[in-house]
Amino acid sequence: MKKWKLLPSTEQTNRNRTAFQGGAYALSITAVVLAILIVLNVLVSALPSSLTKFDISATKLYSITSNTKVVVNALEQDVTIYWIVQSGEEDDVIETLLGKYDSLSDHITVVKKNPDVYPTFAEQYTDETVQNNSLVVECGERSRFIGYDDIYVQEANMYSYSYSTSFDGEGAITSAIDYVTTEDLPQLYVLEGHGEKDLPENFKEQIEKENIETNTLSLLNVDAIPEEADVILIYEPSSDLSEEEVDMLYQYAEDGGKLLVMAGPTQDGTLENLYGLLENYGVETCEGIVVEGNRDNYTMQPHILLPEMSSNEITDSLIEENYYPNMPISQGMIINDESGSVTPLLTTTDQSFSKTAGYELTTYEKEDGDIDGPFTVALTVDCTNEGQIVWFSSAAFLDDMYNALSSGSNSDLAMNALSSLIGENEAMAIRSKSLNYNYLSITDSTASLLKTLMIGVFPLAYLGIGVVVILKRRREQNEAS
Repeated sequence: MKKWKLLPSTEQTNRNRTAFQGGAYALSITAVVLAILIVLNVLVSALPSSLTKFDISATKLYSITSNTKVVVNALEQDVTIYWIVQSGEEDDVIETLLGKYDSLSDHITVVKKNPDVYPTFAEQYTDETVQNNSLVVECGERSRFIGYDDIYVQEANMYSYSYSTSFDGEGAITSAIDYVTTEDLPQLYVLEGHGEKDLPENFKEQIEKENIETNTLSLLNVDAIPEEADVILIYEPSSDLSEEEVDMLYQYAEDGGKLLVMAGPTQDGTLENLYGLLENYGVETCEGIVVEGNRDNYTMQPHILLPEMSSNEITDSLIEENYYPNMPISQGMIINDESGSVTPLLTTTDQSFSKTAGYELTTYEKEDGDIDGPFTVALTVDCTNEGQIVWFSSAAFLDDMYNALSSGSNSDLAMNALSSLIGENEAMAIRSKSLNYNYLSITDSTASLLKTLMIGVFPLAYLGIGVVVILKRRREQNEAS
């Protein structure tokens, strides 16, 4: 019988000791690595989201602008943002945004309020129906309620019969913070007494969002314009002002006041006195309605102008984003000023002309008596004592139809003008972010190819590589033994 040769006991012991030491070493290393990973995980989880999450979305949906950073960094009072949401119904985008506000300043605290636990909490701030993911911003005795519909804004597109959705969370929250921490808000006085139309709802909402208080003013009932008036707005009067009213406005601008005028041709009579205000600055007004002869500079109809924009703080943001405001039913203005105090904002081409027939026009062809262009249809005037006038020779451009035709750039242009007159506020001009994504379209053949690669080729390739690696390792082990 064959006898097996036993290893000496000393050699066997050494081998066992070596194996034990190797196993203990490997176990120790594994424990240390796991401990390091756990500590790192805890540390990273404690970091603010601004350092752990990166926004790669096309519209920077998860980012905040420099405007917000300036407002938040300047806070000297404590602000509380109440997030009204049921457990499990938290909106991820809103949660990320609130985390960024919380990490920006020690003066901001985000507190979650579950309506199931605090059913009457929101009643002290609003009478509206409160949806999940609504907010309340509070500082001292001042507060503002931000409904879910104010964060995710839907606007109807009258041409495609659909709705476009945009995210206005940052604009709404920053505006609310600015509102609750600011005691003296800008005062806008809207002139009345001349058949003026009501401001469009969209424009009024933007004014409110930018924390501008609106008042009405009749120059017939006052001896002087109120000193607290930061800007006077004249919007689409249907009848002319008196000479005394125009003199009062002129003196107001020359004394450092700000004037925003949106007045175009009227169906009955003219605004001779009002437009006479511009004659003091070398601006001549033409009779009739401007039409454009260059097809590239009007839309739909020749009287709906697509004027060329000049670089200015009012227009630069639109130029950079390739927006094109339209000016429908405009009165032509010609600048004869040589002092440099008048700056054109929007101008027509040299193929434009003014139809002196006005609202009675029967053709867009040029006729005898029509006035040759080009014309200015929006301008700004620098007055003495830092007074300023911004003038649009169309009032209809803020109507919903024309504003929708410009993708909202008409109201943006008007708000830029108002912000410029009041003085740039960092809480202003934070525009909403579109959620209407453009999807990648591919052909059926490309789709089939991708399916074959992802479902068949790649998995089989990975499986083949794994089999090769295993066989190679087994062969090396057999050779070693």
